[in-house]
Amino acid sequence: MLIGFAGLGRMGQPMARNLARAGHTVLAYDPFATEAPEEVTVVGSAADLAEAPLTISMLPDGATTRDLVVDELYGAGSDHLHVVMGTVGPGVVRDLAAAGVVAIADAPVSGSVSLADTAKITTMVGGTPEQFEYLRPVLAAMTSAQFHTGPVGSGSAAKLAVNAVLAALSQGVAEGLLVAEAGDLDPKVFYDVLRSSAAGAPYVGYKEEAFLSPESAAVAAPVSLIRKDLGLALELARGQHLSLPGSEAAFAVLGEATEAGLAEEDMAQVLAALRLRNTQQTP
Repeated sequence: MLIGFAGLGRMGQPMARNLARAGHTVLAYDPFATEAPEEVTVVGSAADLAEAPLTISMLPDGATTRDLVVDELYGAGSDHLHVVMGTVGPGVVRDLAAAGVVAIADAPVSGSVSLADTAKITTMVGGTPEQFEYLRPVLAAMTSAQFHTGPVGSGSAAKLAVNAVLAALSQGVAEGLLVAEAGDLDPKVFYDVLRSSAAGAPYVGYKEEAFLSPESAAVAAPVSLIRKDLGLALELARGQHLSLPGSEAAFAVLGEATEAGLAEEDMAQVLAALRLRNTQQTP
């Protein structure tokens, strides 16, 4: 299938490459990318992507996604299907669907860059049952699990909910490490206990190096990204008059990490932000 792909960032590059390796012809565009997978065909403008019957965007925010759909895909027609795979929030996705420029589905992903490399990320798909069945073989080239979460926008809501939990887990692990250190436990010993305890979610296991040896660990999801997603989750919650005290606290610490110059470091660096906070509060 001929597929247009917008966004060749940290996640977009391996996703586009995996599409091409699965036998699809991929037209790719990203004005800021300095390199592209050799398996894809880079085009000169986003409007060139409309040549394909299906386009995918893996863009950083709602504004760039909206510009792509409204300004660049307007000539593709209502039969053209565009899949929003970036995390932009359900409101943006539903607004784009209501605009009717092209048909819209959303399929944001959960997982790290290393999992994207091996097509082991998960996607949550918002759209009609017919759209889901049409998209599933395409999405399977990039992901190991595809969930139909409901109508358009529901995939984005699911992604925000997942990342709210991840932010809470990250802060929980960081605070647990501080408590362990306060009790004179070796951090590695505590982490072994934590991983084998009732709190030992898979996230705890694969984030061990990021928490204990951040200087050697690759950045899986930066502070800036999880803070952006958590902000969208809180925006959604406030729109429904929900109070999420845990998410508010995690968002504040992510803000402190950003102010400390850790925005592009791994989200596990909330531990460094909490250490800094406690150093500043020490009498």
